[in-house]
Amino acid sequence: MHRNEFGDLAAFLAVAEDRSFTRAAARMGTSQSALSYTLRRLEERLGLRLLSRTTRNIALTEAGAKLLATLKPAFDDIRGSLASLDELRETPSGTIRITSSRSAADAILMPVARELMAQYPDLNVELSVDAKLTDIVGEGFDAGIRLGEQVEKDMIAVRISRDMRMAVVGSPAYFQKHPKPKTPHDLTVHNCINLRLPTLGGLYAWEFEKKGRPLNVRVQGQFTCNDVLTIIDVARNGLGLACLPDDTVRVELENGRLVRVLEDWCPPFPGYHLYYPSRRQNSPAFNLLIEALRGRAYPPPPDQHSPKGVL
Repeated sequence: MHRNEFGDLAAFLAVAEDRSFTRAAARMGTSQSALSYTLRRLEERLGLRLLSRTTRNIALTEAGAKLLATLKPAFDDIRGSLASLDELRETPSGTIRITSSRSAADAILMPVARELMAQYPDLNVELSVDAKLTDIVGEGFDAGIRLGEQVEKDMIAVRISRDMRMAVVGSPAYFQKHPKPKTPHDLTVHNCINLRLPTLGGLYAWEFEKKGRPLNVRVQGQFTCNDVLTIIDVARNGLGLACLPDDTVRVELENGRLVRVLEDWCPPFPGYHLYYPSRRQNSPAFNLLIEALRGRAYPPPPDQHSPKGVL
């Protein structure tokens, strides 16, 4: 096979997997126009149309789907073989692509990534910060970081953080005007800040538990947002109560800008996990990252629940 033909097939595979010229071009380090030209050249050489292009999306034709089914296993084998060769290198190298929520990226991933990149100059990290759950296989990521209960069952999940708890918080100014709630039922008379969940778009129901009895509360208030940092800012300015994972408001609680209530109604739950496909053949660089992140974790306690879909 001519070298250009191999490159054209690799370009087709990237576009077919990502269903996007933009994402495929970014992954391959080329321009969208160059990638589009490569795909047209391949289609002309084969005498077949492989992709159906519209202004909104890209779909595979019957011929394209058949070619993808043939190429993907072969290229996966090639990628695995190349990754195994990295074991012969003296130092870990290559690019690791990770998707993570903002709080997990700031608090857990980046401190580890900075240390590894400083220690191993040939190791590269590409981070996509996104609150939504991501199809890491379809989007071409090596791994993702989310709360453990959000990870699909067919993924390998590695615990990388200590236990977390939800925290109901308000500013000192807010509590000068409103009494502190003593039970979750008291929240019905408070101005509460709703969190719009990123994946399905619903509102997060505040979750509580005491003496093994769970209680979910649908709160009401003047402000709704899908961004945790904005919610923290609104709560800090005295406009209502917020319910967020305690790691996101730790600094505000320590400096007194926010005050915590209903703490005895918020049990701990397992925190963040790194997850990746079970069939993945890990490179030395990826294994190094796993072990560095695993070192930050704490043993999970038994019989705990976790909030549905927050971060």
